[in-house]
Amino acid sequence: MKVLELFAGVGGFRIGLENSDKKYFQTKWSNQFEPARKSQDAFEVYNYRFPDSENIGIDINNISDEKFKSMDADMIVGGFPCQDYSVARSTKNELGINGKKGVLFWQIIRAIQDIKPKYLLLENVDRLLKAPAKQRGRDFAVMLTALNKLNYSVEWRVINAADYGQAQRRRRTYIFIFRNDLNYAKKLDEEFENTNLLKNEDTYDEYIFKSGLFAKEFPIEKKPYKNRKVFYELPSDIVDTSDNFSGKVFNTGIMRHGIYYSIDTKPLETEKPIPLKDIIQNEKDVPEKFYINNEEKLKKFKYLRGPKRKERKTADGHIYTYSEGGMNPTDDLNLPGRTMLTSEGSVNRSTHLLKINNRYRLLTPVEAERLQSFPDDWTKYKIVDGKKVEVADRMRMFFMGNALVTNIIKRIGDGIKKIDLNEN
Repeated sequence: MKVLELFAGVGGFRIGLENSDKKYFQTKWSNQFEPARKSQDAFEVYNYRFPDSENIGIDINNISDEKFKSMDADMIVGGFPCQDYSVARSTKNELGINGKKGVLFWQIIRAIQDIKPKYLLLENVDRLLKAPAKQRGRDFAVMLTALNKLNYSVEWRVINAADYGQAQRRRRTYIFIFRNDLNYAKKLDEEFENTNLLKNEDTYDEYIFKSGLFAKEFPIEKKPYKNRKVFYELPSDIVDTSDNFSGKVFNTGIMRHGIYYSIDTKPLETEKPIPLKDIIQNEKDVPEKFYINNEEKLKKFKYLRGPKRKERKTADGHIYTYSEGGMNPTDDLNLPGRTMLTSEGSVNRSTHLLKINNRYRLLTPVEAERLQSFPDDWTKYKIVDGKKVEVADRMRMFFMGNALVTNIIKRIGDGIKKIDLNEN
């Protein structure tokens, strides 16, 4: 399978797929560009690690249709930004819509139109399914409607990596998209053949709990949590979905021919997560700069991690009370890590604070890489003007805050390979 990796970062999707089967999944093209930064560090790390592919370091908006059409990719993968997906009418756009400026999901849609891949594998934050706050689920419904118009089906699942044996409590939405003319899709149509407009719970339950991609690779309890489930028929018009969506989207679901079935699911608690104590480096390998010897900094961490209740005022004069619960003074080494953010390593409430041998310290870049199941020192070097250059620690932590757990992608890759082998 030939793969195009969009929003590639430092190569998390590629690492996961190659760990599944390097010969089967061959990433031929990648695109990585950080519009808010002058230096393109992630692209330079990717270039250093993967010099064998065509790595395109420009804004995806500036990749021409001709360039996309020249890529005969079987699969597109990527972790795209979570933005506002509301749309407006436009006569210029082939889909009859005009996404808000800068919303990069529409660039994925453009790539699909140009390349027509068999599959896509996308990743996003779990709140995607509940956005925006005033019309929960609308953004994801807009995406489903757009993909349906292009003749694709969609399966999704919110996966917490720690529930499936990983070292980080990181919840992310994984989205598997497949073309409707594939045998994999036609087989589903045969199962739906004698049902009423695809609205048969038993057929969907068979797929969601047993035969689907995520069901096989990430087992779940065999009934909806608190009986939360919903069928929803999407409008054929994307703007109609954007303006009038009134359904719900739970953490698991499948969309076929414009109708989706979504349920709330819980993982089977059969896989033990990796605790922090098993991923931290030997203390003799930890440079002194990661230890905190400054009492003021420790006091700041204590304050940030403690409970708070403050009176605040909005710009228009409204007074409200802001409250925040307390955390443990330091991270429990017997538990998996918390969700890493791009601020990891700074004096911040979300930063991991370790206490080992009665000394306080931060995570090292290697430990951050291990939390995301990257190889040690994956982000240590980059290529700049043909020269190998070391990457700053702060930037390495930023990379990992943006990255994904590659072992989750490895398992999804295992499932996609089985599907594609049957297709062939």
